[in-house]
Amino acid sequence: MAPPPLLAAACLACTLAMFGTGLSDLRQMLATKSVENIQFLPFLTTDVNNLSWLGYGCLKQDWTLIAVNTVGAALQTLYILAYLCYTPAKRPVLLRSLLLLAVLAAGYGYFTLLIADPRTRLARLGLFCSVFTISMYLSPLADLAKIVRTKSTRCLSFPLTVATFLASTSWTLYGLQLRDPYITVPNVPGIVTSVVRFWLFWRYPPGQDKPYRPLPA
Repeated sequence: MAPPPLLAAACLACTLAMFGTGLSDLRQMLATKSVENIQFLPFLTTDVNNLSWLGYGCLKQDWTLIAVNTVGAALQTLYILAYLCYTPAKRPVLLRSLLLLAVLAAGYGYFTLLIADPRTRLARLGLFCSVFTISMYLSPLADLAKIVRTKSTRCLSFPLTVATFLASTSWTLYGLQLRDPYITVPNVPGIVTSVVRFWLFWRYPPGQDKPYRPLPA
């Protein structure tokens, strides 16, 4: 069953808005010519996630998935290149990037050469994408626990939380419409963690005395 065009457009708009929050980091790197207070790992893991879902979308011939993750992968690759340009520790960053390429090449070989049946290939790639996305949504839980201990939300980004909530909700509805659990299930944790963040913003309003560094979604 094809999803309604409005729902597909909502997935596209909300997800691109979520990816676009990284533009503030890009502007900071370009303005200061440094990577101070900017984390590299979220760019790398999000790029892997986008490329994996892009492969799933191509196998499924889902143009919404293809469009969203093509733009997302391009943005994350741009952030990685900017980080590599301005970081003084180029060697570890380059090694991590090469490791990413090696993992992607190995994954491509596994899914295209070792799995001949298209339906099995789609199911296994969907399972990988789902597990990876869930792990990304759950990874900031330690930071949320720290916020409760410190009673401060200065390190959280409210616009990013809103964008994550809307994107996760849109994709959950999209997956339900397609009856695709590989799309539906991994986005539920995104809704849950976003609701938890909304509660933290309400419980501990962000202070104005210190600048904050947004946490990755």
